[in-house]
Order: sequence, then C-alpha cells, then structure tokens
Amino acid sequence: QVQLVESGGGLVQAGGSLRLSCVGAGRLFSSHAMGWFRQAPGKEREFVAAITWDGSRTYYTDTVKGRFTISRDNAEKTAFLQMNSLKPEDTAVYYCAADSFGRASPHFYDYAYWGQGTQVTVSS
Repeated sequence: QVQLVESGGGLVQAGGSLRLSCVGAGRLFSSHAMGWFRQAPGKEREFVAAITWDGSRTYYTDTVKGRFTISRDNAEKTAFLQMNSLKPEDTAVYYCAADSFGRASPHFYDYAYWGQGTQVTVSS
C-alpha cells in the first residue's frame, strides 16, 4: 500500500510557475507508475501527466505539453509536477496518484492510491 501527500500548490499570476510535490510512504513506491490529475469546480477529474516506475517514459495531456514536466525521485519516494507558463484555466485541485500495475495510464480508474489534493489558483 502507498500513502501519498501533495504539496506546493498556491496562488500565482498567469505566466508564473509552481512545482508540485507528491511524497509517497510505503516500501513499494518505486515500483508504481505515478500520475497527476486535476479537478476544477463543476468539472470532471482530468488527466494531466503520468510517468512510468523508472521514469523512462512520460505522458501528457495536450493542453499542458511544453509547459508541464513530470518527474520522480525514487530514492526520495517523491514525484514532481513542474508547471510553467501557467494559465487561469489551469486553476484546479491537483491530485497525485499511484498505479501498482505500472501502466502510467491517463484513466483515473487505473490508479488505486490517491493523495488529498493541493489547490492551484492562477489569476489573470
């Protein structure tokens, strides 16, 4: 089992940057694929980015490609989401999630473990 805790959210102006962190507790963190999802008020949870267990492959939704970067440090049991050139439409609660089957899937139902979320607000 993996417990996840996100941090790094906050209020930033459009064009600014934030770096989200997701710390995992549990000895199997390094074998899990990690994903980031977000949910804006009144909208469904959507896929943002995912990374394989070894960091060899990454995936992004089209709206964040070239602006966001997902990475991980298995020694520190931490996944990151570097967000640059932020836009007001990036405003949402951001969640990290872990998939023990290593799929790095864009589907939320493939992830068994979730953090509590961290709020990101981008002002125009």
